[in-house]
Amino acid sequence: MNRLAGVTSPYLLQHADNPVDWWPWGPEAFEEAKRRDVPVLLSVGYSACHWCHVMAHESFEDEAVAAVMNENFVNVKVDREERPDVDAVYMTATQAMTGSGGWPMTCFLTPEGEPFHCGTYYPPTPHPGLPSFPQLVDAVAAAWQERRGEVREAARRIVAGLAEQTAPLPAAAVDESTVVAAVAALTSSFDGAHGGFGGAPKFPPSMVLEFLLRHHERTDDPDALRLVERTCAAMARGGLYDQLAGGFARYSVDAGWVVPHFEKMLYDNALLLRVYAHLARRTGSALAGRVAVETAEFLLGELRTPEGGFAASLDADTDGVEGLTYVWTPDQLIEVLGDADGRWAAELLAVTPEGSFEHGSSTLRLLADPGAAFGAGSGADPNADSGGSADAGPPGDAEPGAEARWRRIRGALRAARDRRPQPARDDKVVTAWNGLAITALAEAGAALGRPEWVRAADEAADLLLRLHVVDGRLLRSSRDGTAGGARAVLEDYGCLAQGLLALHQATGAALRLTEAEALLDVALARFADPEVAGLFHDTADDAESLVRRPSDPGDNASPSGASSVAEALVTASVLTDPARSGAYRAAAEQAMARAGVLVARSPRFAGHWLTVAEALIAGPLQIAVAVAPADDRGAELVSIARSLAPGGTVVVAGRGDDPGVPLLAGRGPVDGASAVFLCRGYVCDLPMTRADELSAALTR
Repeated sequence: MNRLAGVTSPYLLQHADNPVDWWPWGPEAFEEAKRRDVPVLLSVGYSACHWCHVMAHESFEDEAVAAVMNENFVNVKVDREERPDVDAVYMTATQAMTGSGGWPMTCFLTPEGEPFHCGTYYPPTPHPGLPSFPQLVDAVAAAWQERRGEVREAARRIVAGLAEQTAPLPAAAVDESTVVAAVAALTSSFDGAHGGFGGAPKFPPSMVLEFLLRHHERTDDPDALRLVERTCAAMARGGLYDQLAGGFARYSVDAGWVVPHFEKMLYDNALLLRVYAHLARRTGSALAGRVAVETAEFLLGELRTPEGGFAASLDADTDGVEGLTYVWTPDQLIEVLGDADGRWAAELLAVTPEGSFEHGSSTLRLLADPGAAFGAGSGADPNADSGGSADAGPPGDAEPGAEARWRRIRGALRAARDRRPQPARDDKVVTAWNGLAITALAEAGAALGRPEWVRAADEAADLLLRLHVVDGRLLRSSRDGTAGGARAVLEDYGCLAQGLLALHQATGAALRLTEAEALLDVALARFADPEVAGLFHDTADDAESLVRRPSDPGDNASPSGASSVAEALVTASVLTDPARSGAYRAAAEQAMARAGVLVARSPRFAGHWLTVAEALIAGPLQIAVAVAPADDRGAELVSIARSLAPGGTVVVAGRGDDPGVPLLAGRGPVDGASAVFLCRGYVCDLPMTRADELSAALTR
């Protein structure tokens, strides 16, 4: 029976024709396990996961392996992106049992859902220290038949241990000394040679970079800015970044950003768009500005769905081969471009006969300005006009017309690459990740003067609110305009609320604030622990009961549910009316304190929490612009406020006393002139009516 045929998850649909008798996650699967008195084999992955595809081909498509699985287990397949709650529970168990985790994740459960053996990828034949998958299923089936009591007792001990391991952290203050210590810890783990933190594999530290930018803006700390600029330049120059079409891959398998794991995720690109746009408006970096534009264009061109949302990812593989679409040999460049341009492009893009990837192929890296000598580590923007950019490369040895030549070559290579087989797209629309994209596009569009980005963000918000909200509660995802069955988790509420607040600021629409408040009120009512101040659970109090209720405060590939809600609460606290403001602020401060131990111990895994801490310490800064109808200077004041305001600042513009916009209440033009009201916490400056006044105030 093909139980996966009608699901909305592209990942589950990839397995619908396996000989394995898969069940989707649900009570029916566990009832069947109880009826048959067999364990549950839980397999968790996602559509863009390379090793998930490998294990599926090696084992789940094998008739003999499937027969053993079907005889001895109820086999359950889960898309971790649709059910992050299920993934979180069993990933914690996997890490506790093995010391590491990842996908595909393979867990064996009792019919009550208690894990007793967990791992990740298993090969079809034994490897040193790792059994084959057929050996594993045979051994687990035998243990269940012959040592049932021992297996159940082990499962009970594991569940009890998980409860102790995941107990709430004690509250601890997060203040100026905490964030300064975090900067010091990050500096000590910084890779001075390649940028980023730690060694291989190296993930883009987007939330840490956003924190460091905010910290630099508030304190003028030059080291914080240095870490950001070095890392952003290195990532944008390397193979992690798609030099032809924009957008970042998931991570680099090496420390130097040379070879990526080729999947492209919505959440990575949304978070990185926010960072590069922030860096561009703060420093004027041409490189950061170009990457911000290209990343936004990637989101709109490659991930946008016909319904107006954003797809989850592009696959790591093409036709079963990782990187097939993206890598090049010197001969391939010459074939597309001709001899002279092909050799020039090979030198510019570090494509060598030996190759940097596999089988003599290379990823594309743009290590220097094509108009100058190839200086190692140049931060120059090859697509920028010449001029006084802070990213300008070394003078001299310029080739006339090199920038135009590069643009022509880039277009030709992109066109040729588009004719290659393309990676599959997981086109489900995930609420949280779309919330991140809405925030990034709204903020970047407002700051960089790209209203079309703001409109795209607004259309995505319309889709989510129309399709993903049922009876005041959110759903996790949709596909092709059809909502999925999984209920939203905490990150969905926090990320979408923050996106709506960003749209409220970018468009002045009062309804977006109201919609965000409704989401935050549900988060406080359904996800906050009534007995432990500041503790948020990742699932609602009326959600499906799992062997434990997940509550992970750590920021990993994307913000944790708790930190995303905390950011939205801080932002809303200075946008909403006084009746809600105090409660939102208090809830954010309590959540921040509950994460204090994590922030102090592991700042690399608390980057989003640290951005929230910066906002709390800064106020956050509030800017209300009352635009006089007949005053042309109003638009200039709005532009300055949005382009110069530090990260985390709340900026709202309108006519003054706009209905449903509390930040403009009682604030209107001054003597017929547009006026800016700038407040820090509960202290406000005198209204400003001149552009130079506002610029000076925001650059102090």
